[in-house]
Amino acid sequence: MLALQLAMQIAGGPDLLEVGEFPVGPVIYLPAEDPPAAIHHRLHALGAHLTAEQRQAVAEGLLIEPLIGRCPNIMCLDWFDGLKRAAAGRRLMILDTLRRFHIEDENVSGPMAQVIGRMEAIAADTGCSIVFLHHASKSAAMIGAGDQQQASRGSSVLVDNIRWQSYLSGMTQTEAEEWGVDDSQRGYFVRYGVSKANYGSPFAERWFRRHEGGVLKPAVLERQRVANGVLPFKKSKVRSRDEL
Repeated sequence: MLALQLAMQIAGGPDLLEVGEFPVGPVIYLPAEDPPAAIHHRLHALGAHLTAEQRQAVAEGLLIEPLIGRCPNIMCLDWFDGLKRAAAGRRLMILDTLRRFHIEDENVSGPMAQVIGRMEAIAADTGCSIVFLHHASKSAAMIGAGDQQQASRGSSVLVDNIRWQSYLSGMTQTEAEEWGVDDSQRGYFVRYGVSKANYGSPFAERWFRRHEGGVLKPAVLERQRVANGVLPFKKSKVRSRDEL
């Protein structure tokens, strides 16, 4: 949903995430993991937050082409050429997820360097930026380290050879206590930030809250004061910006 909302914004839609204004341009989003029905439900949920004019702008600027079941492989010449044609004339292409766009061993640096190299070639030839979604390793997720650069699953090449990396991390129990969020509500909150940005300024991490349909919006959290090193037991109500 985060990737879809960012794609929608760059394609001409509103900044629902409040991450700042970006230059707009045509976007292509290629989900190879989720079925079309799931994408349709997400778009329907997002559409409820857009005006008719904004929906029209997104419809014109964002192309979504589900690839589930088609086994795309960027290392195959036909797929490489097809992805290059898809990127031509666009500002951004999103691949969802990386594992679905190759058949190489993600733990081996050589093949992963070649996969990243193929993306670099497409970006260099077309001028289109490419963002791929990738999973964090299970060990990083278990210890709550999903916001670290090296949390990415597989070879370190997947971090070293890219120019920009962001993360989306679920709220841990410790963070819930720190921010005064009841444990029953913890699953609705995610933390977003940028862990690597070679060509941009620093980005302050922020919290989002899942709303109906999974739509993410900024959450307003108040850090709980610590008395003698112990967090207060009382839980405060957490509200999103549109409820204030």
